[in-house]
Amino acid sequence: MTDVDTAPERPRLTGFARGGGCACKIPPGELDTLLATVSGRVTPVRRPAAELLVGLEGGGDDAAVVRLDAERAVVTTADFFTPVVDDPYDWGRIAAANALSDVYAMGGVPLSAVNLLGWPRELLPLDLAGEVLRGGVDTAHSAGCHVAGGHSVDDPEPRYGMSVVGVVHPDRMLRVDAAEAGLPLTLTKPLGIGVLNSRHKATGTVFPEAVATMTALNAAASAAAVEAGIRAATDVTGFGLLGHLYKLVRASGLTAVVDSAAVPYLADARPAAEAGYVSGGTRRNLDWVSPHVEFGTVGELDRLLLADAQTSGGLLLAGELPGHPVIGELVPRGEHAVVVR
Repeated sequence: MTDVDTAPERPRLTGFARGGGCACKIPPGELDTLLATVSGRVTPVRRPAAELLVGLEGGGDDAAVVRLDAERAVVTTADFFTPVVDDPYDWGRIAAANALSDVYAMGGVPLSAVNLLGWPRELLPLDLAGEVLRGGVDTAHSAGCHVAGGHSVDDPEPRYGMSVVGVVHPDRMLRVDAAEAGLPLTLTKPLGIGVLNSRHKATGTVFPEAVATMTALNAAASAAAVEAGIRAATDVTGFGLLGHLYKLVRASGLTAVVDSAAVPYLADARPAAEAGYVSGGTRRNLDWVSPHVEFGTVGELDRLLLADAQTSGGLLLAGELPGHPVIGELVPRGEHAVVVR
């Protein structure tokens, strides 16, 4: 026999986590309640060293922003989650791209990052953790972002992500409360990542298109949006397209009209949804956003796909970006925050 024949089969990382990727987030409604209890009871900053431009009061932005001077502001974020794929190197790449995306969603450029690792050291070998870290570092380095150290804990479930620091021009930020009526809505990555990750977790089937989508950086789209003068954006992750769109129009006091036929999907997404591979996170997203959405004749399957919990999804932009599909438009606030046609 060859070494390949006798090599032990590597454990499936997704089997060590209850959820996976951004689908394991605290549900958006519960998170709103939690943050409301915090924001009204914290002690104000004494003698702040710098001006906070975006924080808890910003309406749900992707990162905090603090001004350094007239032309520079620091962007800070942290993001981590349980395994979304079984391959440790790919999981590291996906988690890093997802964390970096929070900086890109603000129109910034990442400068440095530190690792955040939770590992069940008595259940999984450390060499797998090394592959996770290698994937994260490789992705960060491809973005021109340094990785220096981090923090690790012994954890019952494997978890990985990064805390990232970036820089942005204070007058050229992307934020959720800056959208205006009359602007088109652009989406830079297709949906369907969530249902494909659920199918992967259940069956072990690998979907290369989903992995390629999750590991793709939002760097070019972010830079092009800033250069085009776009000022409102968010990235589409665990709360799904509808959830993140609702947060954007809620913060901006607008209504979004979505053309469901124009929304792009990964090729295998609809069959996976039809087969029932829908995460609990996606169903919670739909339950939360449904009171604020007019669905018209849009069926249950399409509603679930529009609420599908994404991991390392694309940017949702208030403006048109050549090369990416326009999926709707922003209009003055109406009876519903979102209208799907």
